Amino acid sequence: MEEPEPAGAAEPPPALRSLLPPREFLCSRKGQLLLAESVLSFITFICYIASLAASFMMAPLLEFMLALFLFFAYASKLNEKFKGLYWPLSDFLRCVTAAIIYFAISIAAVSKYNDGASKAAGVFGFIATIVFAIDFYITFNDLVTFLKQGSSDSPERRKSEDEDSDSDSD
Repeated sequence: MEEPEPAGAAEPPPALRSLLPPREFLCSRKGQLLLAESVLSFITFICYIASLAASFMMAPLLEFMLALFLFFAYASKLNEKFKGLYWPLSDFLRCVTAAIIYFAISIAAVSKYNDGASKAAGVFGFIATIVFAIDFYITFNDLVTFLKQGSSDSPERRKSEDEDSDSDSD
């Protein structure tokens, strides 16, 4: 006879479990950075909606949606399934542009507007700038490592391809 499981130890239904990211990804550095970027972008978006600087709300909204997409794309390993898109480079460009845009609109929100929501949006924007800068620094280091590894393999690969070719063009 099977023993009933305690109520607290029940696993979520399979449909809900498929929507949740794996625990390994949530504990990884990339998962935590993407989660922090999503949360900070959403908070900044809400602050801009409630402020006089509502014209700046589109940048945090787009960054929230992009960070959320990449969070679920990396969690579901879409980067391994779709090899046509160079994921680290696109992630690096997203982080660089986000850091620059957040820095610019945060300076404008803090210096130009006097309401509390604009100041809060500016402060969260500065924090988001730091998180995006950390992410693009780490992504840049991974990108450089990958490019160095790829460039060291390519001369050997070209040499073996030249030896294997059987052309009599002389």
